[in-house]
Amino acid sequence: MRTVKVVHLITGLNVGGAETMLYKLLSGMDRERFENSVISLIAPGLMAKRIEALGIPVLSLGMMRGRPTPGHIWQLYRLLRHERPDILQTWMYHADLTGIIAGRLARVPAIAWNLRCSDCVVGASRTTMWTFQACARLSRWPQVVIANSEAGRRFHTSRGYHPRRWAVLPNGFDLDLFKPDDIARREVRNELELPPDAPLIGIVARYDPPKDHATFLRAAMMLSERHPEAHFLLVGKDVISSNAELMEPIRSHPVRERLHLLGERQDVPRLMAALDILVSSSSSEGFPNVIGEAMCCAVPCVVTGVGDSAEMVSDTGIVVPPRDPAAIAHALNSLLESGPASRRNLGLAARERVQARYSLPVIVRRYEELYTTLANSTRAKG
Repeated sequence: MRTVKVVHLITGLNVGGAETMLYKLLSGMDRERFENSVISLIAPGLMAKRIEALGIPVLSLGMMRGRPTPGHIWQLYRLLRHERPDILQTWMYHADLTGIIAGRLARVPAIAWNLRCSDCVVGASRTTMWTFQACARLSRWPQVVIANSEAGRRFHTSRGYHPRRWAVLPNGFDLDLFKPDDIARREVRNELELPPDAPLIGIVARYDPPKDHATFLRAAMMLSERHPEAHFLLVGKDVISSNAELMEPIRSHPVRERLHLLGERQDVPRLMAALDILVSSSSSEGFPNVIGEAMCCAVPCVVTGVGDSAEMVSDTGIVVPPRDPAAIAHALNSLLESGPASRRNLGLAARERVQARYSLPVIVRRYEELYTTLANSTRAKG
């Protein structure tokens, strides 16, 4: 079989969900069957170095954020004419729009778009909204539009996307990086000065309105009245005690003494493995990585029924309505009352579910199958 040449065009290469998934995809693809390269619209960030360390070339168009020009489209056109890929895979709206114009001009045989969210244009800038609307109008041009969640597919369909073909390819998870770890469990409890058997309930999310930390904190207040031994771990950018808006719901509540706000951390896998339960209290989601990562660590999850969260956990966790702290508190109480052995069994079932459906090798194989189908189809027509 001839090598399939894929050029990935992405808006930028700072650390983020799309950028991380691109890196994971490239790290797992079969080098004998696929030849990959990456082009960033804007100046490359930290992820560019990680991708280059895989031996994959990374180029940049040097575009100002949100400001594509005819010159950048021409520059991309010339790169594509030089590279002559079988497939142009674009990631996120600005790359989708720039790539579809330059890719068609350069006569790239197959173009695939990759949508990475379910409703991230809500509250977006005027430029992003214009780009989104233009993409919706041009959505029949690519051979396939990939969404990372069924929620994302539904949302974009409701906003005017009408591609020739949809493909839903979820995020993939590294079960060697995120895994049960009794040593991490003990170490984290020692660092937080907790008793070894203290229940530790966590939320891992940047401070952002859709993540709805307020609902989590109200649930913590309710739960603490029945389980005063429970502690709560909060991890994420701007999730710190000096964030007055975050702390407002619990300003004078005793649960404040059992909150551990760690802010942004680089050791999320070990923190995740230390939890007894993970909560996703989001009011809006697509395919949330933190749920899959907790499941990999054999941690049962309480999640709101938004995006693909309910489909991810299925019967290995508990699904509650969004913006309902009482429902979260009730679910947490149920899991705590069930005992450590029951939670452990639920967590192990969650890890098995990820391994079967969302492990990185499974998702990489699905991308490879899609790329092979696209390449064979266009070669047959050619």
